[in-house]
Amino acid sequence: MALNARLDHRNPLVFDTHELGRRPGALQRLNRTVDAPRDLGIAGVVGVPEGAPVELELRLESVMEGVLVTGTARAAAEGECVRCLEPLELELEADFQEMFSYPDADDRGRVKAEPGDDAEDDEDRLFLEDGLFDLEPVLRDAVVLALPMQPVCQEDCPGLCSECGARLADDPDHHHDAVDIRWAALQGLAGTMKDGEKDEMSGAEPGVDEKQEK
Repeated sequence: MALNARLDHRNPLVFDTHELGRRPGALQRLNRTVDAPRDLGIAGVVGVPEGAPVELELRLESVMEGVLVTGTARAAAEGECVRCLEPLELELEADFQEMFSYPDADDRGRVKAEPGDDAEDDEDRLFLEDGLFDLEPVLRDAVVLALPMQPVCQEDCPGLCSECGARLADDPDHHHDAVDIRWAALQGLAGTMKDGEKDEMSGAEPGVDEKQEK
């Protein structure tokens, strides 16, 4: 990732590392509760509602090439059971670790005289900007990895009836009488045919049986 755009220190997901300085081994622990940003989770499946509290526990460690950030995010996520379509809530705990590099340091921590020419290496890296870093992209990646792709209200949720859509967990004995589809059409046809139509189907003329009996 290229150098961050201008960071706003008032953003609750932007953190200041000036207290660490550039002393390798310096350590700082932070606890912060922030409002969840928009679309934090898996779109249309499950996620943390915008504005919901997200508890962050962070460990900032100064190393030669930058600041190593290790942390855990905790929040309540909401979604819909993929089997029965009922709303559900689950407790989210997402762990993450990310290196935020000094803009003027290479991978071995030595200060560069000139910016590097290898743009591909920079695309995968996050950088400090004036001692600040933005945790939001790291938090988003961690939350998506921690959330289930197919959330269920309970592990043994039986889902919905394939014929009528009833929620099977509410009625464990729910069932439909099986009908052989090969006979169903004939039964419906037989119930709608008139006597004359039946005679025509059999090849006999109406009233023939009555004449024979006389």
